[in-house]
Amino acid sequence: MNNAKIAWITDTTASLSKEFIEQHQIHVIPLHVVINNEFYKETVDITEQEFYERMKDEEGKFQTSQTSISDFVDLYKELKENYDFGIAIHASSTLTGTYQSSVMAAEMEDFKLYAIDSQTGSFPLSFLIKKGIDLVEQGLDVNKVVTQLKGLREHTRLYLVPSNLDQLQKSGRVSGGQKILASLFNIKPILSIEEGAARIKDKVRTEKKAIAWLVNKLKEDLETKTVSKVAIVHANDLKKATELEKYIKETLPNLETEILMLITVAGVHTGVGTLGLSWVCE
Repeated sequence: MNNAKIAWITDTTASLSKEFIEQHQIHVIPLHVVINNEFYKETVDITEQEFYERMKDEEGKFQTSQTSISDFVDLYKELKENYDFGIAIHASSTLTGTYQSSVMAAEMEDFKLYAIDSQTGSFPLSFLIKKGIDLVEQGLDVNKVVTQLKGLREHTRLYLVPSNLDQLQKSGRVSGGQKILASLFNIKPILSIEEGAARIKDKVRTEKKAIAWLVNKLKEDLETKTVSKVAIVHANDLKKATELEKYIKETLPNLETEILMLITVAGVHTGVGTLGLSWVCE
């Protein structure tokens, strides 16, 4: 890459560890969460765990808010003094306006930016960032890096099982009647992030059957594709996440696992206690 100085940019939906962010000098723009009309910068003013704890204990309105374009303008004004260009990978542009704000700010500051809409978030987004850094370190041309990362998007998987339909109803994703019927029959919807949007993939009876559905999907991909790691995502229910991780280790002992807190941009709709699986087919 001709020793070009590259800035890596993302947002807090990437679920990257502080150690990784510092090691690779990644510039992370925080999303805003809103609790009863009060704004907080995610990971700066409030952690994901604190957000979910308040969602569980407090009445009121819990939302996410688009990142201010001024945050990106300030960042790119600084970066263009020290970097040749940037590679930005952001959460799905269907679920948040972060990607659009990033692109607009780079144009305003005349900062050369290769921007990628990950069409996802959470573990798959972190995977794309780590893959991109690896490809750059291998000396791959930036255009080829971007092409490869965009090609990987359709091979990402993120499935979520809400613990109940309270937040889905509040966010308008299900009606009150659907919520009542689901509660009566103990129905669990299984959500999937596909092409940037949240879709109901299936509806099953009981959480046990939902977990079996997730693991079967993972096994199906393992039959024909390479999956090196699976992430167990949870909305502040570490006990269930640990139980699911144990089950996967017993069922698929050669597969690496990781437990991650579910990003709030998803959890604000699915609610506290949501459990899910995520992986990328390489």
